[in-house]
Amino acid sequence: MRRREFIVGLGSAAAWPVVAPAQQREGVRRVGVLIHLSESQPAGQRYVAAFRQGLKESGWTDGGNVRIDVRWIAGDPERLGSYPAELVALAPDVILTSYTRGVLALQQTSRSVPIVFVGVIDAVGSSLVKSLARPGGNATGFLAFEYSIASKWFQLLKEIEPRVGRVAVLRDPAEAVGIGVFAAVQALAPIGVELSVIDIDDPREIEREIAAFADRPNGGLIVTPNRFTTNHPDGIAALVARHKLPAVYPFRYFAEAGGLVSYGSDEGDQYRRAAAYVDRVLKGTKPADLPVQAPTKYELAINLKTAKALGLSIPETLLAAAEEVIQ
Repeated sequence: MRRREFIVGLGSAAAWPVVAPAQQREGVRRVGVLIHLSESQPAGQRYVAAFRQGLKESGWTDGGNVRIDVRWIAGDPERLGSYPAELVALAPDVILTSYTRGVLALQQTSRSVPIVFVGVIDAVGSSLVKSLARPGGNATGFLAFEYSIASKWFQLLKEIEPRVGRVAVLRDPAEAVGIGVFAAVQALAPIGVELSVIDIDDPREIEREIAAFADRPNGGLIVTPNRFTTNHPDGIAALVARHKLPAVYPFRYFAEAGGLVSYGSDEGDQYRRAAAYVDRVLKGTKPADLPVQAPTKYELAINLKTAKALGLSIPETLLAAAEEVIQ
């Protein structure tokens, strides 16, 4: 992967230190993209394609009147530490980023470059914006979900496996979403359900902790989005299935990777909507004047192959409601 790209014009670039940036501003606009996933993940490619299509529908064509510079974090702390500064150094008109860590890293680098985000859970609690209605700074965007979604995750677990009486939340305790989701799970848990957490302090310990949880009967998992799970959906799904645990995941690509069931916002739709916000920023609107928006589309995905391997029968009502049923 090329970490830096240089535009070489006629003659030496060093010969025009002032003219080249001016021409870039007057002609081609520049958009940075900082995405939390790996470039090799199909979901990441799907999201970036949705963003490009959304921009195209607003009249912006990559390689024409806009240049899009994409950087893939892939859960790598070193990339998260260097890519924000790298993108800001390219003098973009606006940067699209995903997840809370991406926004925070960009804001630590620059408080002036406009930011549009997707996939954030608690924008106010994470201090990304002052309020949802009036962001007040250089960032705005789209929430991945609200904490009340935990009640739906419980409902799905109980519908698919009524015997579930113990639920563990797989989370990163260093991320605000890990703390917030578990608090919501505690508040919304059905009476009589035993709750626990599996913290991803050390990824090497995950298998041992999941095995220990699965040692007792009637367990189920809620997998929350964090830098480890989102970048290892195949490994997480395979590990959970190996221990015969029914689990619910936050986004469709987990079910595509072998997870039993997922329920969450349509992230592709968020990237398309984010393109409309980027379009408005490119036309002069400040992020501070664009309210943070909640999801408008949620999607349920069910992996029947995994259900069969676990010996579970999916209710027909759920199959009928699912946006995707993976055979």
